[in-house]
Amino acid sequence: MDRRRWTWAFVGVPVAIALAVVAMRPSLLSGDPFGGEPEAISASPLPAETAAPTGAPGEAGPGRPTVDRPFAGSPALRWADGEAGIVLPEATAVGRWSKAQVEQALRQTKKLLVDANLDPVTLRGGRPETALDVIDPQQKDLHTRLNTALSRPDEEHDPLLMFSRFDPRELRLAGDVVKTRGRMTFAAGKDASVAVHADYTFVYPLTRAGKGATEVSRVIVRRVLDVQLSDPAKYLVTPGKISVRNYHQDIGNSACDVHDGYMHPYFATGGPTGAAPSGPTVDPYDRSRDITTGRGDECGVVSRT
Repeated sequence: MDRRRWTWAFVGVPVAIALAVVAMRPSLLSGDPFGGEPEAISASPLPAETAAPTGAPGEAGPGRPTVDRPFAGSPALRWADGEAGIVLPEATAVGRWSKAQVEQALRQTKKLLVDANLDPVTLRGGRPETALDVIDPQQKDLHTRLNTALSRPDEEHDPLLMFSRFDPRELRLAGDVVKTRGRMTFAAGKDASVAVHADYTFVYPLTRAGKGATEVSRVIVRRVLDVQLSDPAKYLVTPGKISVRNYHQDIGNSACDVHDGYMHPYFATGGPTGAAPSGPTVDPYDRSRDITTGRGDECGVVSRT
């Protein structure tokens, strides 16, 4: 995927929607991108992430993914399964906002993340109704852009900006687990608002959709999302809904030059496809990286999947 930025303002609230996508091809790495033969790997779960990591996770040990062990050789083996990886912080009152209102904003943010990245309907290319419903309808430009992207995806209207989607005619999940790791925080924002910040990485193990397919390829998607509750006395907002301020993505192991609204991972037996990448080599599991600034249009290479 290439990188694009959009900025617009509406209902008096400045909004910047940004994309930072690195869609990378492990075919350009030397050696076997999946490591050696499977070996025993400690799968004791990691504690919840409570602060930004200081570096990339260590080596996960040898092993290549299989349908039975789709996270073998991946740091995500010890991550939480699906929605269990989105742990809400304990809500407290913030300014004019009560504890209950802050808690509702956190729950709405989680609903958006779950429906956009974990719901089976969304993953199969269906319409993410819950995610769209929690976004304030007053954000008309954003709703228009997302609806256009879902119904008529192209290079300028890409649903992958917000949603994780795979073409069910081409791919299926290897098993029923998506691994999740990240954190959510909240604080007082500008103009008496509550600002919620979410930073999560999702790891999708995939096989081809054909009968008897056994090769597994992983796509790693990191999403950084900022939402807020704004003062209805100052801004045109809808009670009970959240306003999206920014969203950023970093997608590892998906074709750079396909704009059909789906992610397309590289499979080792399929050979290289698409344009050669020109960006840097990065570790998609490194959650200490800042994906929101400092890069232009690029298609890079993952150091591992």
